[in-house]
Amino acid sequence: MDGFWRIAEEKIREAMKNGEFDSLPGFGKPLEIEDLSRIPEELRLGYLLLKNAGYVREEAELRKELLTLEDLLRCCEDDEEQRELEKKRTEKQLRLAELMKKRGQTNSKALRDYGRRIEEKFR
Repeated sequence: MDGFWRIAEEKIREAMKNGEFDSLPGFGKPLEIEDLSRIPEELRLGYLLLKNAGYVREEAELRKELLTLEDLLRCCEDDEEQRELEKKRTEKQLRLAELMKKRGQTNSKALRDYGRRIEEKFR
C-alpha cells in the first residue's frame, strides 16, 4: 500500500507543478464549510452524501436555517441587526409555509409560530 501512496503523491506533486489544478472551478476561493453541529455525528456522512446527490429537500434546509436564525436572535443585542435577522426569519418561515401548503402539510411548527406572531402584532 505504501507504494501506491508514494505514486499518488508523486502524481499530485507533478500535476501541481504543471499547474493542472489552477483551472479547477472554485480555485482561489474559500471552501464553503457547512455547520453540521445539529446533525448527529454518525449521520453526517450520510446527510452529506444525500445532500450532494440532491436528495435533501429544501424543507430540511429551511428548517436548519430557521434554527440558526433563532440562535442568532437569542444572542443578538443590536436592534438593527435583530430587525434584519427577524426579516430573514420571516422570509424563511413564509417559504417553508409555501412548501408545506404545496405538499398539503399545514400543521407545521414554523407555520404555527409565524401565525401566532402575526396575531400578536394585530392585538
